[in-house]
Amino acid sequence: MNNPASYTEENIRTLEGVMHIRMRPGMYIGRLGDGRNPGDGIYVLLKEIIDNSIDEYAMGFGKQILIDIEDNHVRVRDFGRGIPLGSVVKAVSILNTGGKFDDKAFKKAVGLNGVGTKAVNALSRNFYVCSYRDGECAWARFEAGEFKEEGTGPSKEKNGTLVEFYPDSVLFKDFNYNLDFVETMVKNYAYLKKGLTLVLNGTPYKSENGLLDLVNENLDKEPLYPPIHLEGEDIEVVLTHGDALGENIKSFVNGQYTSDGGTHLAAFREAVAKTLKEFYKKNYDPQDCRQGIVGAISIQIQEPTFEAQTKVKLGSTYVWEKPDKGEHGQTIRSFVNDFLSKNLDNYLHMHPDVIPVIEKKIKDNQQEREEIAGIQKKTRERNKRANVYNKKLRDCLVHYNDKVTEKTQENIERSSIFITEGDSASGTITKARNANYQAVFSLRGKPINCFKESRKRVAENEELNLLVSALGVEEDLENLRYNNIIVATDADDDGMHIRMLVLTFFMKYYPDLIRRGHVHILQTPLFRVRNKKENRYCYSIEEKDRAVAALKTGVEITRFKGLGEISWDEFVHFIGDDMRLDLVNLAEEESPSEIMEFYMGDNTVERQNFIRRNLKSEEELEDVNLA
Repeated sequence: MNNPASYTEENIRTLEGVMHIRMRPGMYIGRLGDGRNPGDGIYVLLKEIIDNSIDEYAMGFGKQILIDIEDNHVRVRDFGRGIPLGSVVKAVSILNTGGKFDDKAFKKAVGLNGVGTKAVNALSRNFYVCSYRDGECAWARFEAGEFKEEGTGPSKEKNGTLVEFYPDSVLFKDFNYNLDFVETMVKNYAYLKKGLTLVLNGTPYKSENGLLDLVNENLDKEPLYPPIHLEGEDIEVVLTHGDALGENIKSFVNGQYTSDGGTHLAAFREAVAKTLKEFYKKNYDPQDCRQGIVGAISIQIQEPTFEAQTKVKLGSTYVWEKPDKGEHGQTIRSFVNDFLSKNLDNYLHMHPDVIPVIEKKIKDNQQEREEIAGIQKKTRERNKRANVYNKKLRDCLVHYNDKVTEKTQENIERSSIFITEGDSASGTITKARNANYQAVFSLRGKPINCFKESRKRVAENEELNLLVSALGVEEDLENLRYNNIIVATDADDDGMHIRMLVLTFFMKYYPDLIRRGHVHILQTPLFRVRNKKENRYCYSIEEKDRAVAALKTGVEITRFKGLGEISWDEFVHFIGDDMRLDLVNLAEEESPSEIMEFYMGDNTVERQNFIRRNLKSEEELEDVNLA
């Protein structure tokens, strides 16, 4: 028997083809997930295939993309040029193989690393590709990335590419496509590619006005002035202001929605504030210029660099770059700033009725910010004297390491803060957490209902002030210290109420944290079902019933009502890399103000009826008879 500590030639392995993707899927698609989060891997797989079709349209080929999803089987058909017939197998199965390394074929594509389609192939139970070109076709079939068969022949189909795949349920456990998430993705593609029709399960989506349609269709209230729509070569922006707090700006690169922003969004935020300050010739604070802004920016650049394979944050500095030759074009920062400083300034001079509206908004923002800042400063000073802050936040080590290695960067990306209530629950999580990247913030009792209180009253609240300080978002959301904000409350009435109060606070004052996918709810087991040989943790009555049936005899059932009832050594299993998180998500058509009014406003008959329809009684949860 080999010594497990030995290191010999037998330990050296070469992973053939796409097997590395199956072994390390997170390197290529981020999280796996089960489809409940729009960032889950099954949507990345879909996006990778659609991106190829979008790139064909961007190069002037094909005006329609057909997308069908039925029983988790995905079919995407475009009418572009089609993959060269002799390269079909290579294009979908050999890493770092593709046409997008050639600028002549794809000038401003999203997928430039030769990995995307291969990842879909490797992570699918079944994968089929067929290319149609000039009366001929070539096809290939794979299973779990392994080549099975191929063929060629004549075809009467229009030129283009067909891809069909079914995500591998061995990797994506109990997954399902949420068609609401897919619809949002498809709509974004339509907004960005005017004239392109995308057909999702028979429903066509097409935009005539680009980003202007996106902003108009997602306004939950009438803006202070009609959205300003500016277009130029390789750039399109839309902006207006509303009464909501925070900033709601969507950003895109080469047709790719960058949910985490990046250099282009930072440039847009900076350029808007700079242009307004110069136009009004007053040194307004940038955050006063941007508070309440609603807008979108889309740019086209050559060979974009993203900070992750999933392409949700742009890392490029220049609009084009050839590092091997030491050559580059204009910086994205100056490109966006030059465009806005000229075109937004021109727009304001041509629309004098908008000028006083924007300046009044800026001044109102300034007055409120200064008042709130004064209140918050006094509250923080009082808290520091009482040394409350140190008692409430148990931070993680990721913020105390100045040397950013590959490992610390990984920890930064998965850094999390659990927001919980009470000493018992926070103590359990603190003992069970991974202190390298998981922090714990303990609330004392129930926070105030922010929906019913003034902003000044909220600013005076000790608990929420300390929470904001712990998150690091007092001045700018870009300073957020944790990638995941996880609300972890007990599975009882009080816990649900506290959860709603915390979510109301984020929805009213920091909605962008929700829009950017940072806010989650921790799912913890309701039951433990065990016999002498095995423990099973169940998150629903249905799971509990299945566990009881499987374990059969000598079954003991425990109903967990509070996090503090779960021992810390058990809790370790529930907050690891595969912990169950429900994303707090705002659909495109949902109005935050209407949601808060429904759940946290006056107790209406409509809300009472909703509760009656959806409430599971405590008796149901307590029904744990061994029969």
